[in-house]
Amino acid sequence: QVQLTESGGGSVQAGGSLRLTCVHRGVTHRNPYIGWFRQVPGKEREPLVVMYLGGGGGLYADSVKDRFRASQDRDMQKGFLQMNSLTPEDSGTYYCAAGERRALSVSEFPYWGQGTQVTVSS
Repeated sequence: QVQLTESGGGSVQAGGSLRLTCVHRGVTHRNPYIGWFRQVPGKEREPLVVMYLGGGGGLYADSVKDRFRASQDRDMQKGFLQMNSLTPEDSGTYYCAAGERRALSVSEFPYWGQGTQVTVSS
């Protein structure tokens, strides 16, 4: 059974940084990609970055590629999303997910965490 749990959200001022953590269980070679997504009320869930469970470079959305960095721990049980230079437009609920393809697409990820809230104030 695949389980994902996000943490690390909170409130920060514009220009600040946050580091999100995704603890994942049961992710195997069948769903080896970890994705990070963001959702704002009333809008569709937005893919931010996808990376392979074993590491390597991530595939980033243009909106975050110069400010966010995804990584994985060596034990391949935790994923991280380092977010820098945050703006109020980055506010939302952040989710991590597991899927079988390296694609910036919500539909490619069948397993999801419950989300963690990020609020950036101006």
